[in-house]
Amino acid sequence: MNRSPLQSWVTGAAVILGGVATLNLASTVTLQVLRLASEKKREKVALPCGACRGKGFYMCKLCKGNATIAWSPMYDPIAINPCVCPTCEGNSVQRCLNCLGKGYA
Repeated sequence: MNRSPLQSWVTGAAVILGGVATLNLASTVTLQVLRLASEKKREKVALPCGACRGKGFYMCKLCKGNATIAWSPMYDPIAINPCVCPTCEGNSVQRCLNCLGKGYA
């Protein structure tokens, strides 16, 4: 059977692209597994974060845990409106910036 040159090129390109995609997927999965393993090992031996005491979160410093702040658009307010806290987005807690929420430094 004679194959056309175009068909040979398409088949070769498909094999090469399939191999590259497979290698890319395999290396990505391997790197993720290695990163997870090293993170688990670091978590076992690391000291707890001093800022959040190992919790990963602490009470919002802007709203002091109320989830709202008093806000007025004018300097001398006639009425003060409660607004959702922009720092914690109304959750009353914010992620520790020292440990990035992991609980250990």
